[in-house]
Amino acid sequence: MSTELAWFKNSYSSNEGGECIEIAWRKSSYSSNEGGACVEVAETTTAVLVRDSKDKAGPHLTFDPTAWQAFLTYAATAKV
Repeated sequence: MSTELAWFKNSYSSNEGGECIEIAWRKSSYSSNEGGACVEVAETTTAVLVRDSKDKAGPHLTFDPTAWQAFLTYAATAKV
């Protein structure tokens, strides 16, 4: 994963100084800049979110941090 973070303000936050929620998405270092399969990941204290970087307003997947870590461990050792 890239260490560069992209911050986005939650669309439900007001511009009047109220509570705002922001989340930092990181683009996978394995993603190409040529329109290929790209994913972005954001981590919160209770979840890991994954989305298609070409469809930032589209749906995302939500994983429990333990399940996400298990996936990363499997992906690092899988033979494809």
